[in-house]
Amino acid sequence: MKYRTLGKTGFTVSEISLGTWQLGGVWGSEFDRANADAILETAFESGIDFFDTADVYSDGLSEKAVGTFAKRHAGKVRFATKCGRRLNPHVAASYTPEALRAFVEDSLKNTGLERLDLVQLHCPPTEVYYRPEIFGLFDRLRDEGKVAHLGVSVEKVEEALKAIEYANVETVQIIFNMFRQRPGELFFREAAARNIGVIVRVPLASGLLTGKFGEKTAFAKDDHRNFNRNGEAFDKGETFSGIPYDAGLRATERLKEVFPLEPPLALMALRWILDHPQVSCVIPGASRPDQIRSNCRASDLPPLSESEHQIVKRIYEVDIKPLVHHLW
Repeated sequence: MKYRTLGKTGFTVSEISLGTWQLGGVWGSEFDRANADAILETAFESGIDFFDTADVYSDGLSEKAVGTFAKRHAGKVRFATKCGRRLNPHVAASYTPEALRAFVEDSLKNTGLERLDLVQLHCPPTEVYYRPEIFGLFDRLRDEGKVAHLGVSVEKVEEALKAIEYANVETVQIIFNMFRQRPGELFFREAAARNIGVIVRVPLASGLLTGKFGEKTAFAKDDHRNFNRNGEAFDKGETFSGIPYDAGLRATERLKEVFPLEPPLALMALRWILDHPQVSCVIPGASRPDQIRSNCRASDLPPLSESEHQIVKRIYEVDIKPLVHHLW
């Protein structure tokens, strides 16, 4: 495992880290604490030392599992949580310093920790990024010793660019993968100039970039890849990176013609992300310990060749860019 610096936080983190949306089970399944613990410990044994969770993941159970794990390995791991998505309705007007403070207090209780390493606003509506009082709250929470660092999780490049205008924003979590390349343009340049930590989520486009899906692949009723393809529950860009499923399958087949069977396409997709030096870490999820071990292999792979990068770019520009580039 190789390690990078998470921007202004100064944290040294594993370049392959862990996202915990599906911690303890597959999408939408009942939370399995034993499986969650096995995944976390396997990640730690594999060199992963940075873990991303949120208060809404399994209604706080993910935070509790990560908090217990963090205390067990105190001083050896860092973790980030997120707040805001519990607001109902989840609209800009619901975002107030009082509501967010309450969420931070709840996260402290869930994790059992005295201070949170990194708290991220959890994909708030765009208007929230234009309200300084929301960001000012976290200066006060830091002074109170409850929060060490502030970041944001965003849907759009516009939101990322606005967020990093605030001096106390130190990290940005954003979707970036072979099928979502726009962040690699202006945002990456600005992030590097401001020493912003970049945390990449949805690196495999909800599994499309594993190359294992087909026209007949069925997803469970409570799997977002079934119910959120058009943004019925949350931003559709979180599901298959916003690409129509059939278009994603066609582009994936083109990628499979370029890359060998070994290493698998999923690892090449992770390696492609790591080839961008502005990226601090990538946070693929896992519902089984063996997925952790596989993902970690990407850190030791050599960079893609220049010709491979050009082919990926060409596939994106022809098959994907017209569908998503202007939206996020």
